[in-house]
Amino acid sequence: MVGGEAEVFARVRPLFEVLGRNIVHVGGSGAGQICKSCNQIVVGATIAGVAEAILLARAAGVDPARVREALLGGFAGSRILEVHGQRMIDDDFAPGFKARLHQKDMRIVGKVAHDLGLGLPGAAACTQYLNALVGRGQGELNSAAIYKVLEAMNSGPGAGAG
Repeated sequence: MVGGEAEVFARVRPLFEVLGRNIVHVGGSGAGQICKSCNQIVVGATIAGVAEAILLARAAGVDPARVREALLGGFAGSRILEVHGQRMIDDDFAPGFKARLHQKDMRIVGKVAHDLGLGLPGAAACTQYLNALVGRGQGELNSAAIYKVLEAMNSGPGAGAG
């Protein structure tokens, strides 16, 4: 996701190709940041959705690993369900993309949305999950630890401490 003048992008594209394969010029200066913000919305909302699905399966007494396996074969299948769903099942939130960094990016989303007069309730909810995670002292965990916040929210009084 690259923003800037098309002519400059064309000149420096070979450098980007050393770094990755999916290189897309998305528009003028600042467009790359907007595209990154869009990515963070989709990732955060999807992580939250996967977390809710795993939580629901567990609460209903259905094996979340089997639910994940079934969902991977259908329209709900995604890289986030594959990787982060497994993290949630395994209770393994070792840092990959740290929650505190995702929180920072979601703050940018919130500011841009505010400046544009947009209401983005899904992004706002994701931001609050990340705020809670960081507030619990777990900002160094992977963003998939949003699951832990949802789990705590559903564990009754005093669940947020820990």
